[in-house]
Amino acid sequence: MSTLPTSSREWHLVARPHGWPKAEDFALREVPVAEPGEGHVLVRNLHFSVDPYMRGRMNDVKSYVAPYQLDRPMDGGAVGEVIASNAEGFAVGDHVLHGLGWREYAQVPARHATKVDSSLAPLSAYLGVLGMTGLTAYAGLFEVASFKEGDTVFVSGAAGAVGSQVGQLARLKGASRVIGSAGSDDKVKLLVEKYGFDAAFNYKEPRPVAEQLKEAAPDGIDVYFDNVGGEHLEAAISSLKLHGRVTVCGMIAQYNNTEPAPGPRNLALFIGKRLRMQGMLVNDHVALQPQFVQEVSAWIRSGELKYDETVVEGIENGYDAFVGLLRGENTGKMIVSLTR
Repeated sequence: MSTLPTSSREWHLVARPHGWPKAEDFALREVPVAEPGEGHVLVRNLHFSVDPYMRGRMNDVKSYVAPYQLDRPMDGGAVGEVIASNAEGFAVGDHVLHGLGWREYAQVPARHATKVDSSLAPLSAYLGVLGMTGLTAYAGLFEVASFKEGDTVFVSGAAGAVGSQVGQLARLKGASRVIGSAGSDDKVKLLVEKYGFDAAFNYKEPRPVAEQLKEAAPDGIDVYFDNVGGEHLEAAISSLKLHGRVTVCGMIAQYNNTEPAPGPRNLALFIGKRLRMQGMLVNDHVALQPQFVQEVSAWIRSGELKYDETVVEGIENGYDAFVGLLRGENTGKMIVSLTR
Protein backbone atom coordinates (compact mmCIF):
# COMPACT_ATOMS: atom_id res chain seq x y z
CA MET A 1 0.00 0.00 0.00
CA SER A 2 2.99 2.28 -0.44
CA THR A 3 1.22 4.00 -3.33
CA LEU A 4 -1.52 5.36 -1.07
CA PRO A 5 -1.64 9.12 -0.50
CA THR A 6 -0.08 10.35 2.70
CA SER A 7 -2.41 13.28 3.31
CA SER A 8 -5.92 14.50 2.54
CA ARG A 9 -7.68 17.84 2.71
CA GLU A 10 -11.01 18.11 4.50
CA TRP A 11 -13.42 20.85 5.53
CA HIS A 12 -13.90 21.49 9.24
CA LEU A 13 -16.51 23.65 10.95
CA VAL A 14 -14.56 25.92 13.31
CA ALA A 15 -17.33 28.28 14.49
CA ARG A 16 -21.12 28.11 14.56
CA PRO A 17 -22.57 30.55 12.01
CA HIS A 18 -24.89 33.29 13.24
CA GLY A 19 -27.16 34.05 10.32
CA TRP A 20 -25.45 33.55 6.98
CA PRO A 21 -22.35 31.33 7.11
CA LYS A 22 -19.06 33.22 6.74
CA ALA A 23 -15.75 32.00 5.35
CA GLU A 24 -14.13 32.27 8.78
CA ASP A 25 -16.61 29.70 10.16
CA PHE A 26 -14.83 27.01 8.12
CA ALA A 27 -11.29 25.74 7.60
CA LEU A 28 -9.81 23.51 4.91
CA ARG A 29 -7.24 21.39 6.76
CA GLU A 30 -4.69 18.77 5.79
CA VAL A 31 -4.72 15.48 7.71
CA PRO A 32 -2.77 12.22 7.40
CA VAL A 33 -4.21 9.26 5.50
CA ALA A 34 -3.97 5.79 7.07
CA GLU A 35 -4.38 2.35 5.58
CA PRO A 36 -7.96 1.09 5.94
CA GLY A 37 -8.73 -0.76 9.15
CA GLU A 38 -10.49 -4.08 9.42
CA GLY A 39 -13.84 -3.95 7.66
CA HIS A 40 -13.06 -0.58 6.04
CA VAL A 41 -12.30 0.73 2.56
CA LEU A 42 -10.24 3.77 1.64
CA VAL A 43 -12.12 5.85 -0.91
CA ARG A 44 -10.87 8.63 -3.16
CA ASN A 45 -13.87 10.91 -3.35
CA LEU A 46 -14.79 11.99 -6.87
CA HIS A 47 -17.85 14.10 -6.06
CA PHE A 48 -19.55 15.25 -2.88
CA SER A 49 -22.90 16.83 -2.26
CA VAL A 50 -23.79 20.11 -0.58
CA ASP A 51 -27.41 20.30 0.60
CA PRO A 52 -29.64 22.83 2.38
CA TYR A 53 -30.15 20.59 5.44
CA MET A 54 -26.44 20.98 6.24
CA ARG A 55 -27.08 24.55 7.37
CA GLY A 56 -29.17 23.25 10.27
CA ARG A 57 -26.40 20.87 11.30
CA MET A 58 -24.10 23.85 11.82
CA ASN A 59 -26.24 24.97 14.77
CA ASP A 60 -25.75 23.32 18.15
CA VAL A 61 -29.39 22.38 18.60
CA LYS A 62 -31.21 19.11 18.94
CA SER A 63 -32.63 17.98 15.62
CA TYR A 64 -33.33 14.88 13.55
CA VAL A 65 -29.63 14.60 12.73
CA ALA A 66 -26.68 15.34 15.01
CA PRO A 67 -25.03 18.76 14.63
CA TYR A 68 -21.57 19.03 13.13
CA GLN A 69 -18.83 19.02 15.75
CA LEU A 70 -16.44 21.95 15.86
CA ASP A 71 -12.92 21.29 14.61
CA ARG A 72 -14.01 18.00 13.10
CA PRO A 73 -14.60 17.11 9.43
CA MET A 74 -18.09 17.72 8.13
CA ASP A 75 -19.89 14.91 6.37
CA GLY A 76 -22.50 14.37 3.68
CA GLY A 77 -23.15 12.32 0.59
CA ALA A 78 -20.18 11.41 -1.58
CA VAL A 79 -19.31 9.00 -4.36
CA GLY A 80 -15.82 7.77 -5.07
CA GLU A 81 -13.42 5.02 -6.03
CA VAL A 82 -12.04 2.39 -3.66
CA ILE A 83 -8.24 2.65 -3.67
CA ALA A 84 -7.57 0.18 -0.83
CA SER A 85 -9.80 -2.43 0.76
CA ASN A 86 -9.71 -4.36 4.00
CA ALA A 87 -13.31 -5.51 3.66
CA GLU A 88 -14.83 -8.57 2.07
CA GLY A 89 -16.87 -7.83 -1.03
CA PHE A 90 -15.06 -4.62 -1.97
CA ALA A 91 -12.17 -4.44 -4.40
CA VAL A 92 -9.87 -1.70 -5.57
CA GLY A 93 -11.56 0.10 -8.43
CA ASP A 94 -15.12 -0.32 -7.13
CA HIS A 95 -17.25 2.81 -7.12
CA VAL A 96 -19.18 3.42 -3.91
CA LEU A 97 -21.72 5.81 -2.46
CA HIS A 98 -21.17 6.77 1.19
CA GLY A 99 -21.68 9.51 3.75
CA LEU A 100 -18.18 10.93 4.31
CA GLY A 101 -18.07 13.87 1.94
CA TRP A 102 -16.36 17.26 2.36
CA ARG A 103 -12.93 15.55 2.06
CA GLU A 104 -10.57 14.16 -0.57
CA TYR A 105 -10.07 10.70 0.94
CA ALA A 106 -12.37 8.83 3.32
CA GLN A 107 -11.90 5.70 5.40
CA VAL A 108 -15.40 4.24 5.17
CA PRO A 109 -16.84 1.28 7.11
CA ALA A 110 -17.86 -1.23 4.45
CA ARG A 111 -21.32 -1.58 6.00
CA HIS A 112 -21.91 2.12 5.22
CA ALA A 113 -20.74 1.90 1.58
CA THR A 114 -22.98 0.99 -1.35
CA LYS A 115 -21.60 -0.08 -4.70
CA VAL A 116 -22.85 1.94 -7.67
CA ASP A 117 -22.63 1.20 -11.37
CA SER A 118 -21.14 3.94 -13.51
CA SER A 119 -22.41 2.21 -16.66
CA LEU A 120 -26.03 2.90 -15.69
CA ALA A 121 -25.62 6.62 -14.97
CA PRO A 122 -22.85 9.16 -14.34
CA LEU A 123 -21.48 8.74 -10.83
CA SER A 124 -22.64 12.20 -9.77
CA ALA A 125 -26.24 11.17 -10.52
CA TYR A 126 -26.14 8.91 -7.46
CA LEU A 127 -25.92 12.07 -5.34
CA GLY A 128 -28.91 13.64 -7.07
CA VAL A 129 -31.50 12.30 -9.44
CA LEU A 130 -30.85 8.63 -8.50
CA GLY A 131 -29.83 9.31 -4.90
CA MET A 132 -31.23 10.85 -1.74
CA THR A 133 -32.42 13.89 -3.66
CA GLY A 134 -34.43 11.87 -6.15
CA LEU A 135 -35.91 9.61 -3.49
CA THR A 136 -36.94 12.70 -1.52
CA ALA A 137 -38.90 13.97 -4.52
CA TYR A 138 -40.42 10.57 -5.23
CA ALA A 139 -41.45 9.75 -1.66
CA GLY A 140 -42.54 13.29 -0.85
CA LEU A 141 -44.90 13.46 -3.81
CA PHE A 142 -46.29 9.95 -3.98
CA GLU A 143 -46.22 8.73 -0.39
CA VAL A 144 -46.40 11.85 1.77
CA ALA A 145 -48.59 14.06 -0.44
CA SER A 146 -50.68 11.10 -1.68
CA PHE A 147 -50.53 12.41 -5.24
CA LYS A 148 -53.19 11.12 -7.60
CA GLU A 149 -53.77 11.51 -11.31
CA GLY A 150 -55.48 14.78 -12.17
CA ASP A 151 -54.02 16.75 -9.24
CA THR A 152 -52.78 20.31 -9.70
CA VAL A 153 -49.34 20.54 -8.10
CA PHE A 154 -47.36 23.59 -6.96
CA VAL A 155 -43.64 23.25 -6.21
CA SER A 156 -41.59 26.00 -4.59
CA GLY A 157 -37.87 26.26 -5.30
CA ALA A 158 -38.72 24.25 -8.39
CA ALA A 159 -35.42 24.73 -10.22
CA GLY A 160 -33.52 23.03 -7.41
CA ALA A 161 -32.53 19.38 -7.34
CA VAL A 162 -35.62 18.15 -5.50
CA GLY A 163 -38.15 20.60 -6.90
CA SER A 164 -37.28 20.04 -10.56
CA GLN A 165 -37.76 16.32 -10.11
CA VAL A 166 -41.05 16.69 -8.20
CA GLY A 167 -42.59 18.67 -11.03
CA GLN A 168 -41.51 16.19 -13.67
CA LEU A 169 -42.70 13.19 -11.65
CA ALA A 170 -46.09 14.82 -11.22
CA ARG A 171 -46.33 15.46 -14.95
CA LEU A 172 -45.27 11.89 -15.82
CA LYS A 173 -47.91 10.50 -13.45
CA GLY A 174 -50.76 12.51 -14.94
CA ALA A 175 -51.03 15.81 -13.06
CA SER A 176 -53.57 18.13 -14.65
CA ARG A 177 -51.31 21.13 -14.07
CA VAL A 178 -47.83 21.68 -12.60
CA ILE A 179 -46.70 25.10 -11.37
CA GLY A 180 -43.27 26.06 -10.09
CA SER A 181 -41.58 29.04 -8.50
CA ALA A 182 -37.93 29.95 -9.02
CA GLY A 183 -35.60 32.82 -8.23
CA SER A 184 -34.77 34.14 -11.70
CA ASP A 185 -36.32 34.60 -15.11
CA ASP A 186 -33.82 32.15 -16.61
CA LYS A 187 -34.89 29.47 -14.14
CA VAL A 188 -38.56 30.16 -14.86
CA LYS A 189 -37.83 29.62 -18.56
CA LEU A 190 -35.99 26.37 -17.74
CA LEU A 191 -38.96 25.03 -15.76
CA VAL A 192 -41.36 25.50 -18.64
CA GLU A 193 -39.16 24.77 -21.64
CA LYS A 194 -37.02 21.90 -20.33
CA TYR A 195 -38.82 20.34 -17.37
CA GLY A 196 -42.32 20.63 -18.81
CA PHE A 197 -44.01 22.70 -16.09
CA ASP A 198 -47.29 24.21 -17.28
CA ALA A 199 -46.55 27.54 -15.60
CA ALA A 200 -43.82 29.13 -13.50
CA PHE A 201 -43.06 32.49 -11.90
CA ASN A 202 -40.16 34.43 -10.44
CA TYR A 203 -40.77 34.82 -6.70
CA LYS A 204 -38.21 37.62 -6.52
CA GLU A 205 -40.46 39.90 -8.54
CA PRO A 206 -42.07 42.77 -6.60
CA ARG A 207 -45.49 41.14 -6.90
CA PRO A 208 -46.54 38.94 -3.94
CA VAL A 209 -46.17 35.18 -4.31
CA ALA A 210 -49.88 34.74 -3.56
CA GLU A 211 -50.83 36.95 -6.49
CA GLN A 212 -48.52 35.16 -8.90
CA LEU A 213 -49.70 31.73 -7.73
CA LYS A 214 -53.35 32.72 -8.12
CA GLU A 215 -52.61 33.82 -11.67
CA ALA A 216 -50.80 30.56 -12.49
CA ALA A 217 -53.43 28.35 -10.85
CA PRO A 218 -56.75 30.23 -10.98
CA ASP A 219 -58.72 27.10 -10.03
CA GLY A 220 -56.50 26.32 -7.03
CA ILE A 221 -54.04 23.56 -6.23
CA ASP A 222 -54.37 20.07 -4.76
CA VAL A 223 -50.76 19.50 -3.68
CA TYR A 224 -48.06 21.87 -2.48
CA PHE A 225 -44.48 20.59 -2.26
CA ASP A 226 -42.70 23.05 0.02
CA ASN A 227 -38.96 23.65 -0.26
CA VAL A 228 -39.04 27.31 0.77
CA GLY A 229 -41.56 28.06 3.53
CA GLY A 230 -42.39 31.63 4.55
CA GLU A 231 -44.44 33.60 2.06
CA HIS A 232 -44.70 30.59 -0.25
CA LEU A 233 -46.39 28.45 2.39
CA GLU A 234 -48.91 31.15 3.23
CA ALA A 235 -49.72 31.64 -0.46
CA ALA A 236 -50.15 27.90 -1.00
CA ILE A 237 -52.53 27.55 1.95
CA SER A 238 -54.77 30.20 0.39
CA SER A 239 -54.74 28.41 -2.99
CA LEU A 240 -55.23 24.86 -1.76
CA LYS A 241 -58.53 23.23 -2.59
CA LEU A 242 -60.69 21.12 -0.28
CA HIS A 243 -58.64 18.22 1.15
CA GLY A 244 -55.41 19.69 -0.21
CA ARG A 245 -52.10 18.19 0.92
CA VAL A 246 -48.76 19.79 1.75
CA THR A 247 -45.40 18.05 1.89
CA VAL A 248 -42.91 20.09 3.90
CA CYS A 249 -39.47 19.09 2.61
CA GLY A 250 -37.52 22.26 3.41
CA MET A 251 -37.82 25.89 4.44
CA ILE A 252 -34.71 27.43 2.96
CA ALA A 253 -36.18 30.94 3.28
CA GLN A 254 -35.57 30.88 7.03
CA TYR A 255 -32.45 28.72 7.48
CA ASN A 256 -30.24 31.76 8.05
CA ASN A 257 -32.70 33.80 10.13
CA THR A 258 -31.40 35.03 13.45
CA GLU A 259 -34.93 35.56 14.83
CA PRO A 260 -37.93 33.21 14.68
CA ALA A 261 -39.84 33.59 11.44
CA PRO A 262 -43.51 34.58 11.68
CA GLY A 263 -45.90 31.76 10.96
CA PRO A 264 -48.48 31.79 8.17
CA ARG A 265 -51.34 34.11 9.04
CA ASN A 266 -54.00 31.94 7.42
CA LEU A 267 -53.70 28.65 9.31
CA ALA A 268 -57.40 28.79 10.15
CA LEU A 269 -58.06 27.76 6.54
CA PHE A 270 -56.87 24.26 7.49
CA ILE A 271 -60.15 23.73 9.33
CA GLY A 272 -62.72 24.50 6.68
CA LYS A 273 -60.64 23.10 3.81
CA ARG A 274 -59.66 20.00 5.84
CA LEU A 275 -56.07 20.38 4.71
CA ARG A 276 -53.23 18.03 5.59
CA MET A 277 -49.62 19.15 6.06
CA GLN A 278 -46.82 16.70 6.81
CA GLY A 279 -43.08 17.09 7.19
CA MET A 280 -40.80 14.48 5.69
CA LEU A 281 -37.35 12.95 6.08
CA VAL A 282 -36.14 10.76 3.27
CA ASN A 283 -34.75 8.14 5.67
CA ASP A 284 -38.32 7.21 6.60
CA HIS A 285 -38.95 6.05 3.05
CA VAL A 286 -36.01 3.78 2.20
CA ALA A 287 -38.40 0.90 1.51
CA LEU A 288 -39.34 2.73 -1.70
CA GLN A 289 -35.74 2.64 -2.97
CA PRO A 290 -36.01 -0.39 -5.32
CA GLN A 291 -39.26 0.87 -6.86
CA PHE A 292 -37.84 4.37 -7.14
CA VAL A 293 -34.63 3.30 -8.89
CA GLN A 294 -36.45 1.02 -11.31
CA GLU A 295 -39.04 3.61 -12.33
CA VAL A 296 -36.85 6.72 -12.39
CA SER A 297 -33.86 5.13 -14.13
CA ALA A 298 -36.21 4.02 -16.92
CA TRP A 299 -37.46 7.59 -17.35
CA ILE A 300 -33.88 8.88 -17.43
CA ARG A 301 -32.88 6.35 -20.10
CA SER A 302 -35.93 7.21 -22.22
CA GLY A 303 -35.25 10.93 -21.89
CA GLU A 304 -38.64 11.57 -20.31
CA LEU A 305 -37.06 12.81 -17.07
CA LYS A 306 -34.35 15.44 -17.36
CA TYR A 307 -31.97 16.73 -14.73
CA ASP A 308 -29.32 19.39 -14.31
CA GLU A 309 -26.27 19.66 -12.11
CA THR A 310 -24.32 22.71 -11.05
CA VAL A 311 -20.74 21.49 -10.68
CA VAL A 312 -18.12 23.39 -8.69
CA GLU A 313 -14.60 22.13 -9.33
CA GLY A 314 -12.08 21.63 -6.54
CA ILE A 315 -12.34 20.86 -2.84
CA GLU A 316 -10.98 24.33 -2.05
CA ASN A 317 -14.29 25.72 -3.38
CA GLY A 318 -16.51 23.65 -1.10
CA TYR A 319 -17.53 26.60 1.07
CA ASP A 320 -18.35 28.73 -1.98
CA ALA A 321 -20.51 25.94 -3.39
CA PHE A 322 -22.44 25.62 -0.15
CA VAL A 323 -23.11 29.33 0.23
CA GLY A 324 -24.01 29.52 -3.45
CA LEU A 325 -26.58 26.81 -2.85
CA LEU A 326 -28.15 28.81 -0.02
CA ARG A 327 -28.30 31.85 -2.29
CA GLY A 328 -30.03 29.87 -5.03
CA GLU A 329 -27.13 30.06 -7.48
CA ASN A 330 -27.57 26.41 -8.48
CA THR A 331 -29.73 24.90 -11.16
CA GLY A 332 -30.53 21.33 -10.18
CA LYS A 333 -28.15 19.47 -7.88
CA MET A 334 -25.12 21.30 -6.50
CA ILE A 335 -22.06 19.07 -6.74
CA VAL A 336 -18.45 19.62 -5.71
CA SER A 337 -16.23 17.64 -8.06
CA LEU A 338 -12.71 16.49 -7.15
CA THR A 339 -11.88 14.85 -10.46
CA ARG A 340 -9.49 17.42 -11.86
